Amino acid sequence: MRVALAQTDPLLGDVAGNLAHAEEQIRQAHSQGADLVVFPELSLHGYHLGALGRRDDLESLDMRDPRLLALSTHGPDVLPGFHELTSVRAYNTSAYYARGELVHAHRKLYLPTYLAWEERKHVSPGQALRAYDLPHPAGGRGATLVCNDAWQPVLPWIAVQDGAEIIFIPTNSAASLDPEAMDTTLYWDTLLAYTAKMLQAWVVFVNRVGNEHGATFWGGSRVVDPRGNVIAQAPRWEPALLTVDVDVHEARRARRAVPLVAEARLSLIDREVRRLIEEGGDT
Repeated sequence: MRVALAQTDPLLGDVAGNLAHAEEQIRQAHSQGADLVVFPELSLHGYHLGALGRRDDLESLDMRDPRLLALSTHGPDVLPGFHELTSVRAYNTSAYYARGELVHAHRKLYLPTYLAWEERKHVSPGQALRAYDLPHPAGGRGATLVCNDAWQPVLPWIAVQDGAEIIFIPTNSAASLDPEAMDTTLYWDTLLAYTAKMLQAWVVFVNRVGNEHGATFWGGSRVVDPRGNVIAQAPRWEPALLTVDVDVHEARRARRAVPLVAEARLSLIDREVRRLIEEGGDT
């Protein structure tokens, strides 16, 4: 499976312009033989939605918007990120499309609302995590975790227990204002390698670049194999389109050789989580 990582610099609020640029990236990836093009988190809207002012100024998308479906009619499957608005609430969504159809939509589960981040002011958290069958002749299963979702150790583990062999992580990660206190790039380096190696899964991390509302996004998109090796990495600070061949079933071979994720003991996990909830834990 040939995967293209579209490390883009979206313009805040310019949905039409970002869609047009996404189509250009998809066509270019198609010329390179890509089967799938993965975009960063909120690639069609930009990150700082609160800076747009009134909600009327924000053009949201339904996950079955014809413009989204059309992105996957140029050859490769696509996984873009966008601001989704339903009849009740809004979400930070990344969705997988193939041949003009919606395959799977993931609504971001963990919304940072601290320091400079204010996501929960503008969107609601998703309520489900599912792996899904990849619509590719080689088969396999994938899962999507949006940015901060991947920082919650239990979520990649659940995705793998649901059969995921490749984890897509669309991201909007900005450079730290105080790298000595917390260098986000180093955190991601450690997290991505650990997730791939310990869960024996491919990890496709796609971060954006550019400056937006005081934040500088650093890029560094990459593919990590099921043994924790970085197979390919895009440059930092600049747009790029990185194409990588991924043998999805390498995850199965790694798990057969050393079965790190075979013994899930889901009943044990269920009992202990229920106990914590009954004792007053977060629901």
